Amino acid sequence: MAKKEKTRLIIIGGGEDKRADKEILKEIVYLSGEKNAHIAVVTTATNYPLEVGEEYKRIFYELGADKVETINIVCRKEANRRQITRTLEGTTCIFFVGGDQLRISSILGGTEFHNHIKRRLEEGVIIAGTSAGASMMSEVMVVEGEEEDAPRKCTLKMAPGMGLLEEVIIDQHFNQRGRIGRLLGAVAQNPQTIGIGIDEDTAIIVSETREISVIGSGVVTIVDGREIDYTNISEQYPNEPLAITNVKIDILPTGYGYNLLNRQAITQFDIDKK
Repeated sequence: MAKKEKTRLIIIGGGEDKRADKEILKEIVYLSGEKNAHIAVVTTATNYPLEVGEEYKRIFYELGADKVETINIVCRKEANRRQITRTLEGTTCIFFVGGDQLRISSILGGTEFHNHIKRRLEEGVIIAGTSAGASMMSEVMVVEGEEEDAPRKCTLKMAPGMGLLEEVIIDQHFNQRGRIGRLLGAVAQNPQTIGIGIDEDTAIIVSETREISVIGSGVVTIVDGREIDYTNISEQYPNEPLAITNVKIDILPTGYGYNLLNRQAITQFDIDKK
């Protein structure tokens, strides 16, 4: 298990196991304080807030959390009310469910609630999210794009995220929905960023030193475009296939990691040397 004192973000690719071992959700409770865990489940992204909120509430209690509450913010006016931020007092983890990431950014972005969770993050509270709750973590997020097709230049729709993790773009349900093409397109448009594709039932745990560790049954795909030699992303004919050269890709299963500062994978060999 990860070190409690260093964890800042837990970012899940969606479809996490909720019936068998519940490895990822169990890790959230552990890192949030185990029997002292106080988790706020934010259901803004989903169209079924009651059902989804109650499901996570039940699971987190079953896994040993001390207190779990749901918060469903449906408009920006509500997100700016001080009594909403008061509900977060004493929380050790703020967990965002899946659904539509644009609902999160458009309803919560720039509000008092948004500013409050950023302050709580700096104070050591863990921010976790699954699916849409994963995509919204970055400064720029993928909203939609062609899947299971050759990458094309202008099929992506991107929007500002919540900016909880800088200089990355996160995509979820990654290999299950064939999203490598759209992540390559996103990185081609933003070569200074690192693209992170997270499979279902897979998560990255981000430490305060910007090292990530991978847990779960799938893999994490890292796309580094810093040394791209050539791309036709800005040229004419937007529907033609994307050309991109000298892009670096790392594939990381559970137990491996990545250093976002020096852009290097952390292998089992590196871990064993520590």
